[in-house]
Amino acid sequence: MKRLMMAALLSSAALAHAQTTPAASATPASPAKKELVQKLLVLQQPGIEQVARGLVERPALQMMQEAGQVLQRQIAPDKREAIGKQVEADVKKYVEEATPLVRERAVKLAPATIGPILEEKFSEDELKQLIAWLESPINKKYAQIGPEMQTAFVQKLVVDARPVVDPKLQALDAKVRSTLGLPAPGAASAPAASRPASAPKSK
Repeated sequence: MKRLMMAALLSSAALAHAQTTPAASATPASPAKKELVQKLLVLQQPGIEQVARGLVERPALQMMQEAGQVLQRQIAPDKREAIGKQVEADVKKYVEEATPLVRERAVKLAPATIGPILEEKFSEDELKQLIAWLESPINKKYAQIGPEMQTAFVQKLVVDARPVVDPKLQALDAKVRSTLGLPAPGAASAPAASRPASAPKSK
């Protein structure tokens, strides 16, 4: 039941503690502790992957909401269903293509971001308790450092994934706008800006 705890911890403070960075451990972790941390990260991989999917889905869902408003306000009733299905298909394709890319980076980044925090904050005995998901005070301590782990991990993941996700997100935005018959951002003002200003008429 508690395998979803990491997902809750990692996603609960996505916009909080933006300046927090993990402190360097005073002494290197023992091989035994590193092994325990690695095992814990493997157990928490579903939660890590859930965070990655959330990063992909969040802008897509927002775009779907905005498209729905445009459909209701600006699209003729007889065309709404067909256009709505096209937008939905495009968004689904984006999510299916981008999610594996971000998920792969998330799994690779977790040992270097979450791992050092676990090594610093927990002893080997505590890690054993956490891996076993025992009902104990250690769970409270784990929850308390959740925002710190989330911040370090998500900040790095966003930077690392942006080069592969942004082009796809921009392409999706352009396609949705084209499907809805909307101009590209800034397109309406460009012609006016390129024309020389007219001389004021004399009275």
